[in-house]
Amino acid sequence: MQASVAIQVLPGVSDTDELVRIVDEVIDYIKSTGLHYSVGPFETTIEGEDYDQLLDIVKECQHVAIRAGAPSVSAYVKISYKPEGGVLTIDQKITKHHQ
Repeated sequence: MQASVAIQVLPGVSDTDELVRIVDEVIDYIKSTGLHYSVGPFETTIEGEDYDQLLDIVKECQHVAIRAGAPSVSAYVKISYKPEGGVLTIDQKITKHHQ
């Protein structure tokens, strides 16, 4: 694997139910990409072989939140990239903690 991206999307809404609804739409979009992902309480991690594809997904997450009704959106993104491959996978990082 070449890259792993963690994204936390924060829609600019004050209503908690609306925030959860919009974030759920973003997660549904991530699911639709077909890439391996893991949803956590603060961020969703996505991994893949195509670095540019992952960056496009990060960008589209912003668009999904706006289309879902957020007047603005902030995102915190973490990226691990190794062109030759060898980035630790989601499973390598968390499996031992989910027994």
